[in-house]
Amino acid sequence: MSREKSEAAFAQAVKRMPGGVNSPARAFGAVGGTPLVIDHAQGAYLYDLDGNRYIDYIGSWGPMILGHAHPEVLDAVRSAAGRGTSFGAPTEAETELARLIIDAVPSVEKVRLVNSGTEATMSAIRLARGFTGRDRIVKFAGNYHGHVDSLLVAAGSSAATLAVPDSPGVTAGASADTLVLAYNDPAGLEKAFAAQGSQIAAVIVEPIVGNMGCVVPTEDFLQALRGETAAHGALLIYDEVMTGFRVAYGGAQALQAVRPDLTTLGKIVGGGLPVGAYGGRAEIMDNVLPVGKVFQAGTLSGNPLATAAGIATLRHLRDRPPYQQLEALGARLEAGLRQAALEAQVKHSVARVGSMLTLFFHPQPVVDWQTAAGCDTQAFARFFWKMIDQGVYLPCSQYEAMFISAAHTEADIDATVAAARQALNAR
Repeated sequence: MSREKSEAAFAQAVKRMPGGVNSPARAFGAVGGTPLVIDHAQGAYLYDLDGNRYIDYIGSWGPMILGHAHPEVLDAVRSAAGRGTSFGAPTEAETELARLIIDAVPSVEKVRLVNSGTEATMSAIRLARGFTGRDRIVKFAGNYHGHVDSLLVAAGSSAATLAVPDSPGVTAGASADTLVLAYNDPAGLEKAFAAQGSQIAAVIVEPIVGNMGCVVPTEDFLQALRGETAAHGALLIYDEVMTGFRVAYGGAQALQAVRPDLTTLGKIVGGGLPVGAYGGRAEIMDNVLPVGKVFQAGTLSGNPLATAAGIATLRHLRDRPPYQQLEALGARLEAGLRQAALEAQVKHSVARVGSMLTLFFHPQPVVDWQTAAGCDTQAFARFFWKMIDQGVYLPCSQYEAMFISAAHTEADIDATVAAARQALNAR
């Protein structure tokens, strides 16, 4: 399989962009080697500059639930573009996308559109602080909420210490009010609230984790999240940038017996174009300007092209829901990968919710960051490249979830399992 054109193109990119990429997740840093440069995509497949075809399991890191270049989405974008690409003024499309979100997501009564998932979480945190009059935020190790300064932090010397900056350029002051706890640890959460509950504005959490691989919350943990925040007057923020409209039409909260106060969205709500959103109870959302005093603005928020793509995607998901099909495909892939790993005598575990899945190179189920950190990342890197060589494009990190789209077929899944069997036995 030739990759000469990709390698040449990436060499030019490195000269002009830091690391040759516009997001580090694309840089293959966790697996080594040169990233593939993509020419186009269609359905469940990516095509690189050399003409190689890959069964795609990143789906632009989640948004492409209908598959690439879906005709309904493309038609909507073309139609919108013909009327103008940006107005800086209200449109009916903004209201329609907001209505679709509110109708689908159980806890959302009002919503504000923004331009990215990062912007959504940043805005939700500011709103939570403004609404409660408190400063402190709780997050969980291994959960990622975008490159917001106050959330781009690592745990200190124990699970309940205040965070320290996890990147140069993030000041100690920016992270001083962030508390990092262990995921799936209700006792740790209860202890933190017992000590600092009156200072905590909000808890932000991935209700199903995708950013240390797919990690499923326990029922006890979910109940502690809702119980502790409610008892202490803090807000519960569900970061559903990844899970929203992915694991169910109403997101993870539609599957769980928990209703958050605020929800952040992205990825699928833009149908592959840059969109984010945050929403929740009306009494909270009405604290945002111009109704309230919490500032948030964006020149391109509610962009006509992005809202058109989002509306087309959400209408399709609502009217012709693919979730039963996605569950069946996900179960088929999960079973196939498990069996392939067992046959190859590879220490592993598999986690899945619907069309989100991770094959962990770890013998025990991954329940938190401490467990995830024990994965054999070198084994994953070897597996990744052997899959690439067989035309299967996986996330380029052990700590990213795979995504299945409605464009995948049983034949695609079976070809992936066959490739995995060969890759796992070739180590």
